[in-house]
Amino acid sequence: MSATIKDVASEAGLSVATVSRVLNNSANISEDASARVNAAIEKLGYSPNFLGRNLRKRETNVILVIMPASEHSLYMKIVSGIQRYAETRGYDIIYASSNSTSETEIRQMNMLFNRTVDGAIMLGTQYDADTLNNLVRNYNIALCCEGVDGAEVLTVVVDDEAAAYDAVKELIKLGHRKIAFLGANETAESNNKRREGYYRALKECSLDINPDYVYCGTFEYENGALAMEKFASFENPPTAVFCVSDLLAISAINKAHELGLAIGKDISIMGFDNISMCEMMIPKVSTVEQPCEKLGEMVVRKLIANITAPVGSKDNRSYTVPHKVILRESTGPVAGYKKLK
Repeated sequence: MSATIKDVASEAGLSVATVSRVLNNSANISEDASARVNAAIEKLGYSPNFLGRNLRKRETNVILVIMPASEHSLYMKIVSGIQRYAETRGYDIIYASSNSTSETEIRQMNMLFNRTVDGAIMLGTQYDADTLNNLVRNYNIALCCEGVDGAEVLTVVVDDEAAAYDAVKELIKLGHRKIAFLGANETAESNNKRREGYYRALKECSLDINPDYVYCGTFEYENGALAMEKFASFENPPTAVFCVSDLLAISAINKAHELGLAIGKDISIMGFDNISMCEMMIPKVSTVEQPCEKLGEMVVRKLIANITAPVGSKDNRSYTVPHKVILRESTGPVAGYKKLK
């Protein structure tokens, strides 16, 4: 049978409490006691059950990160920021993909519910606001990259409405007046906020909102091509398209190529996120940059503060980090138009 802490105490001629303090690197432990405990551990081959001990203390120094899809470079960049900061605080990260299904997400969240992890960061969730508000009373939860309207949970995002507004204003400065919106029907808060920013930019510049120019499918890659096919079929097609994600923008660009359109000349296409593929594409894709690693660093820093905070003093506010519009080759001025300052 495996040796127990009582066996170590007996072998060292010390109390179980003293052995426990040595294992926990507590203060006020004599060198003699420490040496006797370590010698007993080596002789008996004792292995402390750190997981069990941490669970009893309700601390594991592990944080769960749930993302909708592991193959998306945006999420992995955020995880990189989370992991880099967490390591400086002595925390490990477990990350998993929910594939945007509630059943998988609930199963993964059981790690939080049974205290296998100290907290959870969700980069998009299937939970509604009421459920999140109930969960946050008993567990340390944070949302990152994708907020939930009405959820009073620690949240770190970009200002999606303002970012979309800024992107569409850049297209307007290039002379575009027929600007389409390529988004999703899904309930993601970011999609809805980005659509609101698109509307605000058009209204501010006294441009008509053409319902035919608003395409809402899903976030799947194929929908960018479907939208572009539809836009190109119009007798009076848009000259620019604002997309709520780079994946949709890249799909739209590839379909536009197939249709014989010159990207940045016949049609301008703007994405959102600034994933790695944007600079690998020909042409390079204009987009809105989310500072992924900063998002990750900020959310885990604030979550750890909540984990270690006194009961009743958790920070459940929403924070935004700066975005940046990056103009590349996929956007250009309307023919014969001089860009406005």
